[in-house]
Amino acid sequence: MNILIEIGHPAHVYKLLATIKTLETHKHKVIVVTKDISSIKFLLTRFDIKYRVLGSKKDSLFGKSLLQLLYNIRCFFILKSEKIDLMVGSLTASFMTRITKIPSLLFDDDDDEVEPLMVKYVHPYISAILSPDALLGKRFRKDTVYYSGYHELAYLHPNRFTPDSTIFDEIGLKEGEPYFVMRFNVFKAHHDIGIHGLSIENKRKLIALLEKKGKVFITTERNIDEEFKKYQLKLSPEKVHSLLYYATMLIGDSQTMTSEAAVLGTPSIRSNSFVGRIEYLEEEEHKYKLTYGFLPENAEAMFQKIDELLAMPDLKPEWQKRRQLMLKDKIDVSAFYVWFIENYPESLKIMKEDPEYQYRFK
Repeated sequence: MNILIEIGHPAHVYKLLATIKTLETHKHKVIVVTKDISSIKFLLTRFDIKYRVLGSKKDSLFGKSLLQLLYNIRCFFILKSEKIDLMVGSLTASFMTRITKIPSLLFDDDDDEVEPLMVKYVHPYISAILSPDALLGKRFRKDTVYYSGYHELAYLHPNRFTPDSTIFDEIGLKEGEPYFVMRFNVFKAHHDIGIHGLSIENKRKLIALLEKKGKVFITTERNIDEEFKKYQLKLSPEKVHSLLYYATMLIGDSQTMTSEAAVLGTPSIRSNSFVGRIEYLEEEEHKYKLTYGFLPENAEAMFQKIDELLAMPDLKPEWQKRRQLMLKDKIDVSAFYVWFIENYPESLKIMKEDPEYQYRFK
């Protein structure tokens, strides 16, 4: 089978890494396309994934639309020249399905409410949508395929991830020493309009609080505030999950890294305007009690929760117990993805008739 995979965000590299590698091992031809984004290109190169850059990226909606047109045209010629049988992607894949009739799959874990443009312009035209079952019944598109997992379990499931303790040499600490990771988002995606995260005042207060308990490291998507540069993380991106695994706690306003910490069994605190609106994070918080979310205006409650967690003598062991309870319910997401892609469209029929089939991928 000839498969085209569209990578639009650094997190997609991790999410689809095992899937791509397994498909290639199974002798499928996999063509990865992306935009000229340095963090994506770094990770694809680091993981030895061949890719093609089809365009650049802009922050404004107008810039995104203009460059997307060029991206689509280039993608069209690849589909034809490479005789692609199936696409895994998003906006481009949905458009290409309309004009070429080549089937497309979308792995989407966001709620419809927070991604109205995707719901309007992508979801109706994708051949099949696969989503975590935390969103069960909440999609406007009723034929969504639901699976028991999270995107982050595609690469952080124990079958896929082993923490690397050599990171302690790189961050200048000994294993067991407390440290905190802070993650700041920039909220530049189309669905981030009007969304806010941690204020600079609360960032300062958090650092002052956490510094009394251990080392503080800050990661951010782009430029960091000058006053925080001394905390900036100096670690290769592919090692950040080991950093999260051993961390005492993650605090920030990022969705993805919050969920990564949760599935790794590291307590996490998130503050942004999306709190209460993202079902998979709601499940991780309220069903498994692995993370906590606070709206920006509820900063006092957030600080109280942090104090409560820091006072727990068995914080990390307790979170590992909660993680194990979560893992008992979930599948090896990458194994499921591979099966679904290789067997499409028969896999779609199987999941509709027997959703329990997914539990073969534990």
